[in-house]
Amino acid sequence: MLTVLAYLMIIVFMALIMTKRLPAVVALIVIPIVFGLIGGFGKDLGPMMLTGVSKLAPTGVMLMFAILYFGIMIDAGLFDPVVKFILRLVGGDPMKIVVGTAALAMTVGLDGDGSTTYMVTAAAMLPLYDRLGINKLVFACVVMMSSHNMNLLPWGGPTARATSALGLDVGQVFVPLIPSMVITAVWVLFVAYLLGMRERRRLGIIQLDTLTDGAGEAAAHDRSLLRPHLLWFNFLLTLALLAALVAAIMPLPVLFMIAFAIAITVNYPGLQAQKERTTAHAENVLPVVALIFAAGIFVGILSGTKMVDAIAESVIAAVPSWMGPYMGIVTAVLSIPFTFFISNDAFYFGILPILAKTAAVYGFDPAQIARASLVGQQVHLLSPLVASTYLLVGLAKVEFGDHQRFTLLWAMTSAVVMLLATIVTGVVPIFGSPS
Repeated sequence: MLTVLAYLMIIVFMALIMTKRLPAVVALIVIPIVFGLIGGFGKDLGPMMLTGVSKLAPTGVMLMFAILYFGIMIDAGLFDPVVKFILRLVGGDPMKIVVGTAALAMTVGLDGDGSTTYMVTAAAMLPLYDRLGINKLVFACVVMMSSHNMNLLPWGGPTARATSALGLDVGQVFVPLIPSMVITAVWVLFVAYLLGMRERRRLGIIQLDTLTDGAGEAAAHDRSLLRPHLLWFNFLLTLALLAALVAAIMPLPVLFMIAFAIAITVNYPGLQAQKERTTAHAENVLPVVALIFAAGIFVGILSGTKMVDAIAESVIAAVPSWMGPYMGIVTAVLSIPFTFFISNDAFYFGILPILAKTAAVYGFDPAQIARASLVGQQVHLLSPLVASTYLLVGLAKVEFGDHQRFTLLWAMTSAVVMLLATIVTGVVPIFGSPS
């Protein structure tokens, strides 16, 4: 009964947001509450929801101050030179702009943090999309696909979870995976090329000089806010912030809070100016943070009612014994729905050890299963349970359901490419080697 309820809840939730019957923030709150009541968990729903919100609170705080920080940087004109450089490089060609978006997202994504990737790439590239009229869903698609792949870096999260859950060395799992990541990155660039060509056919190529005149205003609409004399200060501050993020000197929310305080004080001294800048970015902050805390309700009820466990058990039970010798491929395939419908923590710490023990009977090394489990990350960020996804759609100003419909098929192709790449390179064998 619980398993059926869990699947119904997810199906109803996805259907409502993808058909735009409910906005995501409402669906994330209402749907799990309704199904929790149907399941008879009424008296326990309050603590479950509070637990879920508490778990996502640091993420909400981080995103709030990250948006404010990068908003201040955009106002001050930090990214204007980047925009102008890219304009000179790609001209008014939509194809080059889309491919450049993917390449930039991969470069920024070296820090392993999706939220930072989204904000920096959006600040540099979205002005070009606005001026040329390129479909923002294309932007969201290629940036997310780039982030999917870069998220597999050891400091990105999933790889560390997989190795920790199985007691493995990170290098043992990650290093052999690098060729497969490179192949997948090439595929992402190819997808960006295809989508860019589609936009080029729709829009044509715009003359460079028609863009250059307004490029400086693309990032900062009010030129009185520009701080060209503080360009190097803002650049070094942002560089220091990114370095601190990679080095994990402090928790991410704290780092962004400190960076925001420094940035707004130096760039816009004075109480009134700071109030105006904070208020100006409230429109971007509120929808994203609201979605994060609403997602906490969904996550809290899904976990607290044990619906997550029910889904996991049902999928594992559905794997027939004849698939045992193919557990590498089975793990890779299962990682796609698992990491979409439940959290990475639930999958890697709760389900992956079970899959690894089963695979060991058929001669699979734990490191091979760990690598196979990472294939699903090519789709994971499309999950409604991933907080940073709401930041991306908020920055691009597209609907969450529209983004899912547009990106899902392309993301699935990346997962297929990565799986084939791991098989070809031998890091995830097709057959086990039982002793």
